[in-house]
Amino acid sequence: MSVARGYSKQRTKTSGKPANGLQKPLNVRKFVAPLNRSTEVGSRLALFLRFLKPVTWIPVMWSFLCGAVASGKFGWHDLIETKFLLAMLLTGPLATGTCQMLNDYFDRDLDEINEPDRPIPGGAISLQNATILIAIWSVLSVITGYLINPLIGFYVVIGIINAHLYSANPIKLKKRLWAGNIIVAVSYLIIPWVAGEIAYNPELSLDSLQPSLIIASMYTIASTGTMTINDFKSIEGDRQAGIRTLPAVFGETNAALIASLLINLGQLLAAAWLLLSGKAWFGWFTAALIVPQFLLQFSLVRSPRTMDVRYNAIAQNFLVAGMLVCALAIKASRP
Repeated sequence: MSVARGYSKQRTKTSGKPANGLQKPLNVRKFVAPLNRSTEVGSRLALFLRFLKPVTWIPVMWSFLCGAVASGKFGWHDLIETKFLLAMLLTGPLATGTCQMLNDYFDRDLDEINEPDRPIPGGAISLQNATILIAIWSVLSVITGYLINPLIGFYVVIGIINAHLYSANPIKLKKRLWAGNIIVAVSYLIIPWVAGEIAYNPELSLDSLQPSLIIASMYTIASTGTMTINDFKSIEGDRQAGIRTLPAVFGETNAALIASLLINLGQLLAAAWLLLSGKAWFGWFTAALIVPQFLLQFSLVRSPRTMDVRYNAIAQNFLVAGMLVCALAIKASRP
């Protein structure tokens, strides 16, 4: 046993480094796994999608659809036509995506506090690459809008300007209490709704556009309230940066009450307009869709910061359903 123990010690000693401290060369080739290019491309696409914020596309796409329905010229068959597919591409990843990238670009300092894992503050996308992406996406958005209708191309330019006014210094409307939410609501509702009308109504006039302008304006009031709910998650960062959102200025509970009031007021005005216009069934249906939202608002007011995501996930479905009901009412009134 002592011999074995000695032999073991000798093996251990001689199998390590030699006495002169030099490492023996190993005649073994190290295997390096090749780079998985599909995984790399997939991760880059996922990063780009995060930069475009797909969840923000849906309201704009829906507003365009409501405008198209309200035109009276839109049918089921149009869902597979090139014009509609281009419109969804425009109102989703292109124009709305451009505005989201602009917001991230100008809010990078604020996101270091509120959302440090966003692509720019997190270091995943450089400012130079962000600038290139924004420039390319802006051009593509305007071209796509022009292909649908030249006037829509002009509307896209207005939307991109609005995004600068909202996020960029020195104006930065998001710092100015009501102004920020209002300009976003206009860009999310009135502009795409009117664009939907323009795309499908070749005989468009101010008179024929009036019902859509009224309804879209009333839902813009409601949307101003929903924009406020999105601000609860970033109260601390907004206060540090001097961003005057409703929650930062009035506190969580008061801001939730104001947001609820705006959400209900806009929809009630839309329902009342339908009733006064002789579209009773549409009006009562729109009013009924407010009830579940109103019930959910009790929980929102009690705990705004913990209920904001849940409220939007459930209540927004009833709000956008009301938009479509109003669009169908306008369509029904067309000759």
